[in-house]
Amino acid sequence: MKTDRLQLAVFLGALTLAAWPALAPAPRSEFDLAAFARLPILEGGRVKPMDSFARTSLLAIRSKQTVPVDGNALSATRWLLDAALKPEAADTYPAFVVDDPEVLGLLGLAQGKTRYFAYWQIEAKREEIQNQAAAADQIESGKRSRFQNALLNLSSRLSLYERVKNTFMVSGQGDPVMELAAFSALLPDAMSAFHAKKTTEKDRRAMKALSEMLQRYNFLAQTAAFKMLPPVEGAPADAWINTGEALANPAIAQVPHPSLAAFALMARAYRAGDAAAFNAALAEHTAWVARVRPDAARAARAETLFNTCSPFISGMALYLTALLVIFAAWATRREDVAAAARALAWAAFVVHTLGLLAHSVLQGRPPVTNLYSSAVFVGWAAALLGLVAERIHRRGFAVAGVGAIGFATLLIAHHLRATGDTMEMMRAVLDSNFWLATHVVTITIGYSSTYLAGMLAIAWVVRRHLSLKPDPEASKALSSLAYGVIAFSLLFSFIGTVLGGIWADQSWGRFWGWDPKENGALLIVLWNAFILHARWGGYARERGIMLMAIFGNIIVSLSWFGVNMLGIGLHSYGFMDAAFYWLSAFCTLQLALMLLGALPPRFWTEKRTDA
Repeated sequence: MKTDRLQLAVFLGALTLAAWPALAPAPRSEFDLAAFARLPILEGGRVKPMDSFARTSLLAIRSKQTVPVDGNALSATRWLLDAALKPEAADTYPAFVVDDPEVLGLLGLAQGKTRYFAYWQIEAKREEIQNQAAAADQIESGKRSRFQNALLNLSSRLSLYERVKNTFMVSGQGDPVMELAAFSALLPDAMSAFHAKKTTEKDRRAMKALSEMLQRYNFLAQTAAFKMLPPVEGAPADAWINTGEALANPAIAQVPHPSLAAFALMARAYRAGDAAAFNAALAEHTAWVARVRPDAARAARAETLFNTCSPFISGMALYLTALLVIFAAWATRREDVAAAARALAWAAFVVHTLGLLAHSVLQGRPPVTNLYSSAVFVGWAAALLGLVAERIHRRGFAVAGVGAIGFATLLIAHHLRATGDTMEMMRAVLDSNFWLATHVVTITIGYSSTYLAGMLAIAWVVRRHLSLKPDPEASKALSSLAYGVIAFSLLFSFIGTVLGGIWADQSWGRFWGWDPKENGALLIVLWNAFILHARWGGYARERGIMLMAIFGNIIVSLSWFGVNMLGIGLHSYGFMDAAFYWLSAFCTLQLALMLLGALPPRFWTEKRTDA
């Protein structure tokens, strides 16, 4: 009973800590940054809050969601406002990661002191970076040098930042309210002069002034990073436009968008440091959006709350804590500590589940749509299987597997966030909720269970060499768990592969095409079947099964990530340098663990006798 109360207390305490970001009051600021972060925009083909774009952009540029300025951590939303409306200040923020020695040499920057640099430190070499990046882009991805890849990445980050600077208004422009008023006053006379048979000198001056303005607005329309002006009443739901598009077309500009003035007022007020005027214009625009596009406003608020809660970050922390606590339980042999580890693992799983459901609801898709969501789902499915296994064998092995896999997969997902929007629009061939909910989810469960079996096998190897008092019953429980999970994995891998063939037949007109991804899925099925047949036939016993289960980690990793980086096939998503090195390191580690498992137990403690 005492242990049950302890588990409940730890479980509820962990959930409270995970929910704290949503419960805690927002940081105080004169400017209503929270309301600005909730504004809906259109970017990447979908409506999202300003907060999501700011976080994703800063993560892509700096690999973090904050920027240190004068000893304070500037939020992504504040950075976005400064970059768009106070570029002279944002240009001095250390927002760009540059750690390649050759790129640093090109920029004339010192190596070793810091890896974060400001735009003004890079701007002088901007043209050279752009030219060399264009040349590198012509080279096949897998054949580029490290320097060329680093240069391409830097050029992409600089382009993103420059687009942000030219989203609300042309960077370096004066008072946007005065310019908007001047444009509105000039437009009727200039348009009349344009259609007149005879023009006066005054008419020609008006047309010239309008032409200069339209050039700026056309530039703004092409370079803006997102569209912040929602469709007006009666317009299609996807008819979002940016400031430049609202002004560059005189036919549209003659009837000004209702929110143009509000954004101009926000821009002027923010540049002047007038928080009251900024908040008033923001409130006016927010009220208009809530009235005209209530669905977009609600979706943006919900996604902002999801971003604030960061359930996958909290889940990652809880998984790691559960892993450390179960290690402590093994070291102290205390059941109450083991109970606390189980409670933490369950809390992590609940947070993980809520995050997965929220992500799916926000995206309007099943849980697996891209590499990011597959990493999240693989960890979730493995955690579910592990917790069920822990209910059967309450020895903590499954809790350790849950903690390790949950932490690792969410860490992978966290790093994949830097590649772009995690709720991106679907590719045409993937745009099918039915097949995403059947083939993709089923095959991903196969990935998860194979990883869990491999994790249990790693626990068997570590225990074999570190345990001072060998426990045959514990080893038997581990091998029994791994065997059951492998059988489960074989079933789901096979069904998922068959469903994938049916989908391919409907989409591409053939059931099987020996695509690298298809081959990888088949290898998982064959390897799991090989393990089971080896056991049934007596060709492999406990140790052999465990070593083969570890090798299953390599097969799944190559099938999941490796084939995506080959640059060929219908499932290729492009070569990723960082992922390649981490994948190589992971596979090497698995081979080392297999070698360790093949050695006699605690072989370094054996006494040697001279011949």
